[in-house]
Amino acid sequence: MTTPTPVETEKPESDAIVELEDPWSTVVWNDPVNLMSYVAFVFRTYFGYTEEKATRLMLAVHEDGKAVVSSGRREEQERHVQAMHEYGLWATLERSDV
Repeated sequence: MTTPTPVETEKPESDAIVELEDPWSTVVWNDPVNLMSYVAFVFRTYFGYTEEKATRLMLAVHEDGKAVVSSGRREEQERHVQAMHEYGLWATLERSDV
């Protein structure tokens, strides 16, 4: 019986940074149709956000005109945008500034 001989390999550079994909964001926009309480309800129901976080995001939508409500992989954010549309909210997909 023979034993395998150890093979030396080169150590990879530790400074190398690998980015798999640019992050994407779901942005919800203010609209003249939906009540603020409904927008907060959608954030709590769909995303599972706490009352505090849902209210903070809803106020950002109302006061700033928009809010980033989720960030991550493109496919996931596309699903979130579609879900927001199904709830009757105005939402878009944007590439995050990271």
